[in-house]
Amino acid sequence: QVQLVESGGGSVQVGGSLRLSCAATGDTSSVNCMGWFRRLDPRYEREVVAGLDSGGQITIYDTGLKDRFTVSRAGNTVFLQMNSLRPEDTAMYYCAAHADCDNWKKRPDYWGQGTQVTVSS
Repeated sequence: QVQLVESGGGSVQVGGSLRLSCAATGDTSSVNCMGWFRRLDPRYEREVVAGLDSGGQITIYDTGLKDRFTVSRAGNTVFLQMNSLRPEDTAMYYCAAHADCDNWKKRPDYWGQGTQVTVSS
């Protein structure tokens, strides 16, 4: 089992920045791919934001976010640097992990509890 604990969410004004962190503990050798999803509205599914493998060779980004969001990783901690935030970025952000990045995009095995990001104008 792997546990994921997020931190770094909060409220920020338009144009501001936030950095999310997610630390994995437990059987971390079983997860190669880590990253972030978000849910904009409780009625909708979570959507991919960004992820990468342990070697940084594979990175996945929502194409609409790549210019403003950067995913990085240090060991078993994954980060999401979010710049130029917009009100439409307001969402619950979830850390997710899986053995490989192909399946991470579809259905990660492990999820964090989520951290709320609110962008106000």
